[in-house]
Amino acid sequence: MVSPFADKDHMYIKDIRDCQPIRAGDGSALREILNAGKGSFAFGYSLALAAVEAGGRTKPHRLRSSEVYYLLSGRGRMHVDGETSEVAAGQAVYIPPGALQFIENRGPGRLKFLCLVDPAWRPGDEEVPD
Repeated sequence: MVSPFADKDHMYIKDIRDCQPIRAGDGSALREILNAGKGSFAFGYSLALAAVEAGGRTKPHRLRSSEVYYLLSGRGRMHVDGETSEVAAGQAVYIPPGALQFIENRGPGRLKFLCLVDPAWRPGDEEVPD
């Protein structure tokens, strides 16, 4: 059964086209797909689709939660607490809780990636230093 409401006892399907685009605190274009805090789910994470335009980068920021980026398209340079590495589509990056992080788009097109945050992202759990 497909339910229009998030319910831990039933299948739930959310179409990315139904996710309102927002500008995240780090400056990326974001669409939140699922968030444990916004439904009756049997999981504790949040999942979002993010994009950074060619030549762009996110602002350095920290989350209290751990985060995983899974790159869907493009290539970039990931910065996590002073470590830097080239990244590309098909790779996953683990970012520990409290780590200062940002990603640069180093390719000619849009850099798109999924963001999995555990426990689920909440506004008060993110810090974007000036």
